[in-house]
Amino acid sequence: MGSLAEETQAARRRATAPRGRLSAESPLLGGPIEAAAGAEGPPPGATAYRASEDPFELPAQAPSEPHTELDPRALRALIPARDGAREVDDWGRSERIFGLTEPLLNFYYRYWFRVDARGLENVPSDGGALLVSNHSGALPPDAPMIMQAIRNEQPDPRPVYMLGEDWFKGYPGVGMLTNKLGLVSAHPANAQRLLRDEGNLVLVFPEGAKATRKLFWQRYRLRRFGRGGFVKTAMRAGVPIVPVAVIGAEEAMPIFAHVPLLQRLTGLIYFPINHAFPHFGLAAGLMYLPAKFKIRFLEPVDMSEYGPGDTEDLALVQSISADVRDRIQTEVDSLIRSRTSVWFG
Repeated sequence: MGSLAEETQAARRRATAPRGRLSAESPLLGGPIEAAAGAEGPPPGATAYRASEDPFELPAQAPSEPHTELDPRALRALIPARDGAREVDDWGRSERIFGLTEPLLNFYYRYWFRVDARGLENVPSDGGALLVSNHSGALPPDAPMIMQAIRNEQPDPRPVYMLGEDWFKGYPGVGMLTNKLGLVSAHPANAQRLLRDEGNLVLVFPEGAKATRKLFWQRYRLRRFGRGGFVKTAMRAGVPIVPVAVIGAEEAMPIFAHVPLLQRLTGLIYFPINHAFPHFGLAAGLMYLPAKFKIRFLEPVDMSEYGPGDTEDLALVQSISADVRDRIQTEVDSLIRSRTSVWFG
């Protein structure tokens, strides 16, 4: 009983004893917790909030040298070197298809037309150049013969690309075959890449389709060279112009008349009448007459002193265009006067 009374008195003393007040440092009021009580350490210092800060902003780069415009020709080193093993290049030209057609082209070149090609030293062995030629004949044979002259007669033959009109694409098979042989759509961007960026040989016929419509009695009279587009192309690319004169094509596939009604009915760009068409149909495309061909590559016209800005000088452009046309016409007239026979030269 005594021990129980003592415990009761002690409890009463504790209950009536004065209690202490909690300070601001007490953990119960948000004060710090001692490490012994399980604290992880002091909290990091608060950082100021910036509303304009972009969490995805890249670190600023050190200032570099002033920007200088790069010469586009310096990008030529980035273009892969020509790989002879590739069957098709970036333009669709196929060495395999060209190889399959070459026996036929060489037959026409060596034995049927007996091509006499001179002046090939005027064709650059490297770098871009624009070959400008007169044009003639229904289904003109002059383009493949010029290509074969460079392929057969030059010590280091180079592929030749021809800028042509898009009407070829409207005929099944024809567009695909001509593209495999090196025909490229005549667009300024294509011309600049071929000549300036890749340094290729490009063949153009400034007379256009109107030259192939000429009747037999109009042969070897060069038509107008358009508005000088080929001159502007050479100025922008900074490549020489090589005039080319060809005779023989006018007699190889002559045109005696046109039939406008049949042209509209068939959808052809023209409906010619000659020794093989229309009575032999599609086979007429191979029925060339064995006229003697003569091809002359004339001295190049240096265009290095001109630049893209000179294309705005229409008087200059027309002057150069007329000069190139006159040089080709003069050479064509000279070749016609000097030959003794259409068939034997």
